[in-house]
Amino acid sequence: MVGGLSRHDSHSVAHTSAAASNLDEEKMLGQAEQEMGFRIDHLNRLAQTCFNKCVDKRYKDSELYIGENSCVDRCVSKYIQVTNIIGDVLACSNPPV
Repeated sequence: MVGGLSRHDSHSVAHTSAAASNLDEEKMLGQAEQEMGFRIDHLNRLAQTCFNKCVDKRYKDSELYIGENSCVDRCVSKYIQVTNIIGDVLACSNPPV
């Protein structure tokens, strides 16, 4: 017995600690996968929104016109600004977990 714990007790504590560590890793991996899914969805919505708003539906050329390119730049910038504002508001209204 060392420090009030038998060898069996200290082994049990180490096993419990390792199991908790594995659960934490699984939880973090799940959160990372969820975040990746959110970011992919966000990027797809941004691309679809700005493409529909800015690009001529007739596809005359393989490249964007100057006006289309400027529109896409502005659209993406505004989309990101709004997303950041929403994120800031949500972060302030929800305390960290």
